[in-house]
Amino acid sequence: MSRKNVVVVGHGMVGHRFVEALRARDEQDAWKITVLCEESDPAYDRVGLSSYVDTWDRKELALAGNDYAADTLVDLRVSTRVVSIDRDARVVTIDSGDTLPYDALVLATGSYPFVPPIPGKDLPGCFVYRTLDDLDGIRAAAESAAARGELPVGVVVGGGLLGLEAANALRRLGMAPHVVEFAPRLMPLQVDEGGGRVLERLVTDLGLTVHTGVGTAGITESGAGLVVELSDGSTIDASVLVFSAGVRPQDALARDAGLDVGARGGVLTDLGCRSTTDEAIYAIGECAAIEGTCYGLVAPGYSTAEVVADRLLGGTAEFPGADLSTKLKLLGVDVASFGDAHGVTPGALEVVLSDSAKGTYAKLVVSDDAKTLLGGILVGDASAYGTLRPLVGRELPGDPAALISPAGEKPGAGALPDDAEVCSCNGVTKGAICGAIADGACDIAQVKACTNAGTTCGGCLPTVKQLLSSSGVPMSKALCEHFEQSRAELFEIVRATEIRTFSALISRYGTGRGCDICKPVVASILASTDSDHVLHRLQAGLQDTNDHFLANIQKNGTYSVVPRMPGGECTPEQLIVIGEVARDFGLYVKMTGGQRIDMFGARVEQLPLIWKRLVDAGMESGQAYGKSLRTVKSCVGSTWCRYGVQDSVGMAVDLELRYRGLRAPHKFKFGVSGCARECAEARGKDVGVIPTENGWNLYVCGNGGQSPKHAQLLAGGLDDETLVRYIDRFLMFYIRTADRLQRTAPWLDALDGGLEHLKDVVCNDSLGIADELEAAMAKHVAGYKDEWAGVLEDPELLARFVSFVNAPDQPDPTVRFDDSGKRKVPVLVGMPKIGRDTPA
Repeated sequence: MSRKNVVVVGHGMVGHRFVEALRARDEQDAWKITVLCEESDPAYDRVGLSSYVDTWDRKELALAGNDYAADTLVDLRVSTRVVSIDRDARVVTIDSGDTLPYDALVLATGSYPFVPPIPGKDLPGCFVYRTLDDLDGIRAAAESAAARGELPVGVVVGGGLLGLEAANALRRLGMAPHVVEFAPRLMPLQVDEGGGRVLERLVTDLGLTVHTGVGTAGITESGAGLVVELSDGSTIDASVLVFSAGVRPQDALARDAGLDVGARGGVLTDLGCRSTTDEAIYAIGECAAIEGTCYGLVAPGYSTAEVVADRLLGGTAEFPGADLSTKLKLLGVDVASFGDAHGVTPGALEVVLSDSAKGTYAKLVVSDDAKTLLGGILVGDASAYGTLRPLVGRELPGDPAALISPAGEKPGAGALPDDAEVCSCNGVTKGAICGAIADGACDIAQVKACTNAGTTCGGCLPTVKQLLSSSGVPMSKALCEHFEQSRAELFEIVRATEIRTFSALISRYGTGRGCDICKPVVASILASTDSDHVLHRLQAGLQDTNDHFLANIQKNGTYSVVPRMPGGECTPEQLIVIGEVARDFGLYVKMTGGQRIDMFGARVEQLPLIWKRLVDAGMESGQAYGKSLRTVKSCVGSTWCRYGVQDSVGMAVDLELRYRGLRAPHKFKFGVSGCARECAEARGKDVGVIPTENGWNLYVCGNGGQSPKHAQLLAGGLDDETLVRYIDRFLMFYIRTADRLQRTAPWLDALDGGLEHLKDVVCNDSLGIADELEAAMAKHVAGYKDEWAGVLEDPELLARFVSFVNAPDQPDPTVRFDDSGKRKVPVLVGMPKIGRDTPA
């Protein structure tokens, strides 16, 4: 059988979805696919483009399977531009001059940023916000400005979705962002006047300067920077300007080929996404004008990809229409818009609840009899979005005002009909999710794998979680086979009963002898509720490998030594001692991102000798081995920096000394920046503190790792005392309620009520436990003792630090360290070294 050729022009998210859909459905392998990608990177998550600023790692945004490495029927060519289409010969010509024949041509060229015809728009320092390369250019310009000693100012032209995303990116690059929006409010397409007022106040509190109701009149150069003139006559001195004034369909290639285009651009197609001009050509995504309408969201783009895949295999699928709902978090502020958000339906009524003090705005648009939901807007708190959006066009389950009132009873996911679309990005209904659960999917990961729900923007995951919880599928909360209780329940048991040994706890509340799961967990709980040394008598046998020797074991069997440097501070005398220790014991030295010094290569019997010298120099354990506070990173703040707003070093030192030694379900880190330039990367930490002119802003639950997340604003404008009090409550609440090895970000994701509930507990004491949490922290602070100092004072504990019970006092002469390279590597004397070029 001869295969047909389909050529796909463009490899964004929609182009990739088309390839996946066609290959999944093409059981006879009837089509060979050639994908031509103009960018140097294959398909990546453009919806999450702003997250690139967190890591600057392009692989983090790559869509799964985007290289089709194992599929011989897909030929992907990156950095390849199509220059023309010959419709008569059915070939495309690429920039190399080669021609490629096609039986079907799929245009997935997407859109391009619209740049208004403003004088000076092409000057250096002006960018658009669309690709990874764009962000690299913006970053280079911001760093260049900072290197010149400027406080970089960035201007974003456009206050819509992408404009605020761009402003957020500038902010995270250490710039002071200004947003210029010609409309009278931010996000004019998504929110109304009331929602716009609340949104503007929220983002202004977070450091943005907003200019609404004005345009950009011109841009001129001034030295190494720019002067942006606004239509009201005012000017802004800036280092960077980003245009984010909307997008236009990328249809130049189609126009040159003589294809009909819509009134507002885009390849004109029928409901089957086939060009109305040429039956061999299809258009999908943002470049398609389906019966004259372009859709600029990923969900309708995915629908067009599925339609064309079906059509190429003989199907009759048609574009089903589009859900233009949006839910996103901009600068830590929730915004959602769904259905007829602006109430243009004849006879529509509006139910509005605005609370400026709390920074929330909610509006439901209902039919003239107030029974049918038509749409809505949520700003500041979008937690109800997951259950309200699927109800658009359906009868409301209760009083509209109650659905958005904080005191009202909210409908759960169980109230949704089976045909309600829970995941609008991938068109997954409640029935499909419940079907997957009934077939055995019992957690979020399995539901994602079975249905694709939650795999694009993730906005539907709270609803998916509700369906899992209410499904009746048994989901064990047991810590392990020896304890049927969760870690949080065991914590409360220990706190209430004051049990201080593992044997007493398991004999009363568990079974068996315990395992390597429950023993370290109980050890951590005991350490979190008392100040006993972690190696004290019966607790010693519960510790994992690292806590067993108060040091991190490395891949070669040696250990690391990491003294604490509060806030990154270290005296010259201490620095000299560290150097002498590293030299005398032959240790490899590494400076860390947490502003302290790691020393690697110590043997067990050397640890007490090393720590004796460090403790005598006034240093203590940095607890790099513990599930506890690691570091409090800081910039130099107002003490040294020209832009510092507050003393970030002093605050970082105070916080590190306060929370050192605090045991938790997982390690946690702090960051304290001295200004909005964010040099300490505080919003990438479990606890981040950033000053403003009105006081400290407190961010929580930011984590690195495989799924990095930015911290979210818990409270703003705090004085020193309130800041510390809120951190006390936050940490102790996390320690009490988190699961085993659960970092703060996934803990917050799993917390019922999410960030709003956490705010109520920490800031408003909604559970009435604030005094308990503060007292628990005060007990920890009062009882803190350096763990290594405790070892050095106790001969019984010192006796533990030998490699084996009968180990000799001197090191094994058959083992030496090879230091011929950059790093010390343990090798056996008389044995050949095995390296990359040596066969094993």
